[in-house]
Amino acid sequence: MRVERREREEASILHADLDSFYASVEQRDDPALRGRPVLVGGGVVLAASYEAKARGVRSPMPGHAARRLCPDAVVVRPRFDAYMEASREVFDIFHDTTPVVEGISVDEAFLDVGGLGRVSGSPQDIATTIRRRVRDEVGLPITVGGARSKFLAKVASAVGKPDGLLIVAPGTELSFLHPLPVRRLWGVGPVTEAKLHDAGVETVGDIAALGQRALCSLLGPGAGRHLFALSLAQDPRRVETGKRRHSIGSQRALGRRPKSGSDLEATIVAIVERLGKRLRTAERVCRTVVLRLRFDDFTRATRSRTLPEPTDRTDIVMATARGLLAEAMPTIRDRGCTLLGLSLTNLDPRDSIQLTLPFDTDRVAGSVSSGPGVGVRLDTTMDLLRERFGRDSVTRAVLIGRDHGDDAPMLPD
Repeated sequence: MRVERREREEASILHADLDSFYASVEQRDDPALRGRPVLVGGGVVLAASYEAKARGVRSPMPGHAARRLCPDAVVVRPRFDAYMEASREVFDIFHDTTPVVEGISVDEAFLDVGGLGRVSGSPQDIATTIRRRVRDEVGLPITVGGARSKFLAKVASAVGKPDGLLIVAPGTELSFLHPLPVRRLWGVGPVTEAKLHDAGVETVGDIAALGQRALCSLLGPGAGRHLFALSLAQDPRRVETGKRRHSIGSQRALGRRPKSGSDLEATIVAIVERLGKRLRTAERVCRTVVLRLRFDDFTRATRSRTLPEPTDRTDIVMATARGLLAEAMPTIRDRGCTLLGLSLTNLDPRDSIQLTLPFDTDRVAGSVSSGPGVGVRLDTTMDLLRERFGRDSVTRAVLIGRDHGDDAPMLPD
């Protein structure tokens, strides 16, 4: 028997998005910064206040370019502990509103408020309450968009920024969506936008009018079908709770100064140390290691390697990452490197590992490493020391005297 999904009668999916999150926390905590252009991060802008955005500053943008646009900007160092605490407080409000919350990042989430009419009022009422509580209890501005689908709720919050509330009433979806520029659609980046522009397609309504067949011919079948469905406001996805990420990663902006091979390797070591701890804390294992690069001309590239067996061991991930970096070094010498990142993908629960023979060796990047006992004991000991005495209480020799910055806050793994 085929079960048809009934369309929602109300715009009961909300997308709540904190405004210029990092910069807003800085302005909240330091009254002297309120009303002034604020940049979080010096080498690369991690966040910009709306006063700085009005001058054309965006993130991620090189710090020197941002200061040219906004010479009177106040540059502050990121305080990730403060951002994480603010995020927890905001998510407490979300969960106090509805049990159906899907976190997207530390500063945004989808909320399904369907069926709460008798308890909390209409979606408009609930969104108003959320905004008031976040302002009064956490001291931060937040924009909320609402619609009958996740996609349209996110578009509504983007249009409603900053510090706004926009509910797309049922039956008005296409009249709201079609006048918007094509870049409002998920999946439309600069390259796709340029292709659509060359074809005379400027608005979402133009995409709908062009038709699916022509879009598939222009962009490929997958992208064509996806964008055509969105142009008709078709998005059947539900708000999902308890979702786990398919990958974890971290990256470091390096600036444009020349970097030696040892500098880059030390950065990779620092990233792997933190990712390994996160992987084990989440009780997960990875199978694929991905190296991410951004060059001096701001183009990007990736290199990846899939391991013979999933692992959560730092030494195995470290050897793989170093191998990827060594392979990329000729290109880095020619083109420079302004950003280095690493992602661990193809994640599985730790208890899904199937032991294989022999137990006393590991194959790492094409070679055989020492037995797992040493690596496991080392990881366990270092994790315990860092939990008890702090992240920098014990470190690799290559990292002594080096500052590789803090990890950006993120949702739990």
